[in-house]
Amino acid sequence: ASRNYMAGLTEAFYRKLPVLAITSSHPTIRKGHLFPQMIDRSVLPNDLVRKSITISAINNSNESWSCNTKINEALLELYRDGGGPVLINIETQYSKDFSITELPKERVINRYCLNSLFPEIPEGKIAIFIGAHKAMSNDYVEKINYFCKMYNAVVLCDQTSNYRGEYRILANIVCDQKQYSCDVKAPDLIIHIGNISGAYMKICPKEVWRVNPDGEIRDAFQKLTKVFEMDEIKFFEHYINKNVAKVKLNSYLTEWQKLIDDLRSDIPELPFSNLWVAKQTAHLLPSSSVLHLGILNTLRSWNFFETPPTVRCYTNTGGFGIDGCVSALIGASFVNQDKLYFGIVGDLAFFYDINALGNRHIGRNIRLMIINNGRGVEFRNYFHRAEQFGEEADKFMAAAHHFGDKSRDFIRHYAEDLGFEYLCASNKKEYLDKLDRFVTNEMTEKPILFEIFTDTSDESEALRLMHHIKVDTKYVATQNTKNFVKQNAKKIVKSILGEDGFGKIKKIIKG
Repeated sequence: ASRNYMAGLTEAFYRKLPVLAITSSHPTIRKGHLFPQMIDRSVLPNDLVRKSITISAINNSNESWSCNTKINEALLELYRDGGGPVLINIETQYSKDFSITELPKERVINRYCLNSLFPEIPEGKIAIFIGAHKAMSNDYVEKINYFCKMYNAVVLCDQTSNYRGEYRILANIVCDQKQYSCDVKAPDLIIHIGNISGAYMKICPKEVWRVNPDGEIRDAFQKLTKVFEMDEIKFFEHYINKNVAKVKLNSYLTEWQKLIDDLRSDIPELPFSNLWVAKQTAHLLPSSSVLHLGILNTLRSWNFFETPPTVRCYTNTGGFGIDGCVSALIGASFVNQDKLYFGIVGDLAFFYDINALGNRHIGRNIRLMIINNGRGVEFRNYFHRAEQFGEEADKFMAAAHHFGDKSRDFIRHYAEDLGFEYLCASNKKEYLDKLDRFVTNEMTEKPILFEIFTDTSDESEALRLMHHIKVDTKYVATQNTKNFVKQNAKKIVKSILGEDGFGKIKKIIKG
C-alpha cells in the first residue's frame, strides 16, 4: 500500500537519499467519488519527496513526448542539489494483455554542471538558437563568435535575441516559407539559450542541448537530450578551450546567408501593411536606439528585415496576449533619456495600454508607431483558423470596430493633447514622405506618435506573399500527397476491411 511509503520517503528526504518510489493508481478522474483503493495524491507533505509526477495513459505522440519529458525530469531530481526521493505515479488501465516482451527505447535527458564530464560536440551542422535575451557584453559576443568559428556553427535569431555578432542569422524569412523546405533548417545539434521566443521558428533539429543557470528541463523543440546548469559564457568557454587548435570553414553560415540573400532579393512588391512598413523602416533606425515590438503580427513582420547592428530589441514574450508593450516602452525610455526608444504596436495593443501615454515623465526620446487596421488582424490573416468565419470573425474574435473604428481624429487628439507630435499615413507615399521625420537621429522637441492606417486584406496578402517567396514544386507535391493519404486513410481502410474489420483494428491499436 503506497501510504506505507510515507515514513521511508520522509526519512529519505531528510537524509537526501535518492529513493525512487513508483506507485500505481486508478485514473485521477475517479478521485473523490468513493472508488475503493483510490487515494488523493494531489497534495503531498513538503518534506516527503523532491518531486512528484503522475503519468497518464498515452494515446498520441504529444502525450508520449510529455510522458518521456516528465519522467526524465523526475529522475534527474534524484541527484540534483544533493539528491532526495522522487515519486512517479502511473495511472493504470488494467490491461490484461501481457504479450509485450520488450519495451521501446526511450530518450534520456542528462544534466551537466561545471564539474561534470562534458559531452563531445557532434559532427555536422551546429546552430545556437537564442530566444528572447538581454543585451550581451562584447566579451560574450566574442565567445560565441569564436565557438561558431571552431565548430562551423551559426546563431539563429529573431529580433529579440540581441546577439549582434558576425554569425547572426535572422532565420524567419527561410523558416516561414510555406511551400519550400531545405536542409539548413535541420541542424544536427541546436544549443538553446535565452527565454521564450515569439518567432515561431520552424526548425527541426536532431538533438537539442539547453544551457541556462536554472538547469530546468525546457523542451521547446521536443528533442532535448542535455541540460547544462551553468552560465552560458562558461559553457562556450569550455568548448572553446577544449577545441582551441581547430578552426573550421564557415560553410553552414555561407549556406544560410546565400539562401536569405536570394529570398530577400525575390520579395515581391508588398501592399501597404505592417510588413511593407517594416521593410522600408527596419534598416533606417538610428544607431544605438532601442526597439520595442508588439507580439505576433508586428514581431513577425519585423523579424523578416534586419535592423542596424547597434539596435537592441525587446518584446513582451512572457505574456502573449494584450501584452503591455506601450508601458514597457515608456518605462524603458526613462532609463536613458538621451537614447531613442522606438515602439511598433497594433491598434488593439495600443488601446489596451493607452493610459501609459498620460505619464507626465515621458521624454522627447519616444517614437511610437501604431499600425491601425481596426481590429486584431491576426484573426483575419489568410492562414488563421478564425478566417473561415469571414466577417463573423470580426465580431466574435478580432474585436473589430472598437475605439472609434479607425477614427482619423481619436488618437491624433489624444496624442496632441498629451504633448506628442502627431504624424499619420494611409498609403505608401504619405508614409515615405514622413518617414525621415520619424527616424531622425536628432532629439525632437516633442515625443512622436506616428499612426499608420492599413486594411485587413492588405495585411493578410502581404503575409501570404512573404510566406510564398520561393515555391518548390517537388515539396508541394510531397506535402499534398501526405495530406491526401492522411485525410483518406480511414476511408481506404474501411473500404478494404469493412466497418467490422475497421472496428477490430481500432481495438487492437488501443490495446
